Amino acid sequence: MAITLQNGTLPKDAAQAYWDDGYLFPIDTVGAAKAASWRAELEEAEATWLNAGLPRPLMTYKRVNAQLVMPLAHDIGTDPAILDAVEGVLGPDILLYSVEFMTKEAHTKNVVTMHQDLAYWGYGESDGILTAWLALSPATRDSGCMDFVKGSHKNPIIPHKDTFDDKNLLSRGQEIQVDVAEEDKVCAALQPGQISLHHGLMIHGSGPNVTDDRRIGAVIRYLSPHVVKPGGHRDFGFPARGTCDTGNYTLTPAPSGWFAPQDMDRYELVRTEQAKVMMAGATGQAEMYA
Repeated sequence: MAITLQNGTLPKDAAQAYWDDGYLFPIDTVGAAKAASWRAELEEAEATWLNAGLPRPLMTYKRVNAQLVMPLAHDIGTDPAILDAVEGVLGPDILLYSVEFMTKEAHTKNVVTMHQDLAYWGYGESDGILTAWLALSPATRDSGCMDFVKGSHKNPIIPHKDTFDDKNLLSRGQEIQVDVAEEDKVCAALQPGQISLHHGLMIHGSGPNVTDDRRIGAVIRYLSPHVVKPGGHRDFGFPARGTCDTGNYTLTPAPSGWFAPQDMDRYELVRTEQAKVMMAGATGQAEMYA
């Protein structure tokens, strides 16, 4: 049964389940009609901008910090209903860290190998970071929805290896160095307009899409602005809710339009700074989603 917000608030038992299990789903947020509208806007943008002469491939902007240059991504990341659910876990101060669109085309073998998000973000083993995954099309077992390993967020960061496999949708093809039994995987199926939340240490991944439709998800990452990035590395975020001017982040504005010049300059700055941490030690591919 789906979790419903109560007067814009995540129920306390649901919030506790997140901390106990490391994930929470399905949560009703924006509704099927808005999800369908957002999907249509995304697919129109894909058609408009695919061959528009952008400095980088359109896929790169969709996969890395889309909220900086794509108004749709910013709108999704700052949607009040999604923020209401996130607030039930992170508290009233919420920094929008990144938005990406992750799509598995119909009848394709692309997968996401089992991994932990925090293995590469440079934040250590923080509780103040989570991912919200919004379904813009049905995310089912057949279409390649996420699988979670219940309680795995209570582990430290597990060693990963880089594969740079063409079928792997992750930036480095990263995969944990631990075998996960099929019976330990929890299928996080979502209908359009529903979200899941998961902890940055959660072991998760997803299989191929064997259906006739695209599996489209908006992957939204949020931070508590009180989390400090170790090592003095510069980082960025949008003040989505509450008090975010803690001095720990350079606060970014909303995009002024689709791929506007000033936003594109900021995009390159943020990408360069974050890649210093996220791609540190990588062999083979030198850039995030180059």
